[in-house]
Amino acid sequence: MLWPGAAHAATTQADEQVVLIGIPGLRWSDLGPAATPNLWRLAGRSAVGSLSVRTVGRTACPYDGWLTVSAGVRSAVGYGCGLPPTPEPSGTGAVIPDYSYLHDVARQRNAGALGQALRAAGRCTLAIGPGAALALADRSGRVDVYAPSPAQADPALLARCPVAAVDIDDLIRPYVTGGRLSADPEPLTEPQRAAGLRLADTRAGAVLGALPENARVLLAGLSDHAGDPHLRVAMLSGGQASGRFLGAASTHRDDTTILPDITATVLSLAGVATPQEVIGVPWQASGRRTGGVEAARLELDRADVAGQTIRQAGGVFFTTVAVLQVAFYLTAFLLLRRRRGLTGIRVAAVALASLPVSTYLVNLVGWHRTGTPLVALVGGIVVSALLLTALALAGPWRRAPLGPLAVVAGATAAVLAGDLLTGTTLQLNSVMGYSAVVGARYYGLGNIPFALFATSVLLLAATIAHRLTRGGRTTAAVAVVAGLGGFAMILGGWPGVGSDFGGVIAFVPGIAVTALLIAGRRVSIVKLGAFCVAGGVVVMAIAYLDYLRPPGSRTHLGRFVGQVFTGEALEVIGRKFGAMIGTLLSPNLMPVVIAAVAFLVYALLRPEQATAGVLPAAFTHSPALRAGLVGTLVSGVVGMLVNDSGAAVLSMALALAVPLTLAVGIRALQAGARPYAEAGQEPASSSLVSRSS
Repeated sequence: MLWPGAAHAATTQADEQVVLIGIPGLRWSDLGPAATPNLWRLAGRSAVGSLSVRTVGRTACPYDGWLTVSAGVRSAVGYGCGLPPTPEPSGTGAVIPDYSYLHDVARQRNAGALGQALRAAGRCTLAIGPGAALALADRSGRVDVYAPSPAQADPALLARCPVAAVDIDDLIRPYVTGGRLSADPEPLTEPQRAAGLRLADTRAGAVLGALPENARVLLAGLSDHAGDPHLRVAMLSGGQASGRFLGAASTHRDDTTILPDITATVLSLAGVATPQEVIGVPWQASGRRTGGVEAARLELDRADVAGQTIRQAGGVFFTTVAVLQVAFYLTAFLLLRRRRGLTGIRVAAVALASLPVSTYLVNLVGWHRTGTPLVALVGGIVVSALLLTALALAGPWRRAPLGPLAVVAGATAAVLAGDLLTGTTLQLNSVMGYSAVVGARYYGLGNIPFALFATSVLLLAATIAHRLTRGGRTTAAVAVVAGLGGFAMILGGWPGVGSDFGGVIAFVPGIAVTALLIAGRRVSIVKLGAFCVAGGVVVMAIAYLDYLRPPGSRTHLGRFVGQVFTGEALEVIGRKFGAMIGTLLSPNLMPVVIAAVAFLVYALLRPEQATAGVLPAAFTHSPALRAGLVGTLVSGVVGMLVNDSGAAVLSMALALAVPLTLAVGIRALQAGARPYAEAGQEPASSSLVSRSS
């Protein structure tokens, strides 16, 4: 989402020089008035932001970072990666050796897009250092003017071309051993890193001092410095940028940009049209002021701390969720067979179901601003889950079997819908969301949030439908499911809001199946397939509308349509399918799926032996709940197959839906709920999905 006052876009006059200074590995925590005086002064007259340097792998090496700037899309050289190759002199310029390798072997077909666009527009290019040459080389690997070292960057050299790039690699070189970037999180001591910073700052100061006053300077920490990803420094000087945060429409964040945005920014500043294959958009100085360099540095460093904390907590969190889920099903199986501990199981079920939405609610408080962010994060999640559990079980709705389910599902749906409508600040840096440090997504509806959103909406719609069908208003109940589900589906898939491709495909059959079952109609395999096709048609229609927008305004939905036209779509689909298959072996995700599915199947086939009739009691009390659960399972399975997060989608759908369903059944048994059958409703023991229409 673009922000008010973001009118200070990357534009320039013909006589202004454009200079990209790359300092691979540079973080905001590195900067200070004493440690890096030249960079600190530059920050004071620039718009400043975080740069997400994700390329293709887990961490971005300098070679991949500079190559991504060259291509305008995330790129990778394809083998153990370190520094860019040293160019071979050719007249006043230079040529990247074996440049054809990138196109023919590494399959980086977009390499050279930046340099080629500048050459076609008649712009001379000056590269200082190997990385700079790689960034500005055209598709033949050639750059017009080349100097090997920033030490040669005097005013006469810098004045030779209107577009220049400078590779200052003093900070990153100590991290490269044997031609590869270190896999350790931080192999250097603080004094060693400080020495590299001083050299880099001195080099940058010399270059900045040799530039004309009206030069537009982009400074970027173009790569990771070791085995852990971090957010890096981004600065844009000149124009009206000073004192503002720096963002881009690509991330829908007013303080975060991505590597391909550098490509688009250089071209925009140089007055050159951006090729369609470039996915980045120009940097923009936002309407939000920094409050000074120190305040900006602190905020941007905290954003990196938040991302690092989420990375550290993620694996442990999902392992804990898996252990709790499996333990819950085992305990429930043992106790329910003897009809013992029903109240305790119900409380545990509601608490488990309250956990996912609590991972977003905790972001309402500034846990990453504390001295112990990990402790604050975990504590905040636990407290939020306990408060929601208490609300669900202590209010006047506690006596109704569906009451706690409605509270938890309603809270989950409301929080995620509100987050989508307000710029997704809760999903960002959430253990069940995403972070800019990892860089898989920066805004919109993530895959796990989709699973929770679809599940909560379908369960909430089923709860409303329950009350309507009890009054004989089945048509109204179906309309509620279709209307509420349809609104949520559009919200989740609309470009710039949810922007979720696979979610729409999975949501449509879930909504349709829930509505049909509430209407008393059978669901055949043929119908189910048709619903999945309908989901694909809907999302492609949304994507095509996105594609019709200007290239700089498109999301990944519209870019996928462009990839269909260029023949790249199959490669994208194959990569995502491979990622999905990989999740099927996840030790954190599959135990949740296996335990929940096994519990459901056994409970339905042997209800009295497995759960003392809890699930049949839930479905007898509310056939609409049965419909919502089946719709949730359909959405979860389809979502697993069409998303690269794979098993994460189904596991999180089950983690929310099954405990809440058990809580309904336990309360129905405790309350002695009488079976009833509304007109057009199937009995609880009916087949859920028929093979014939």
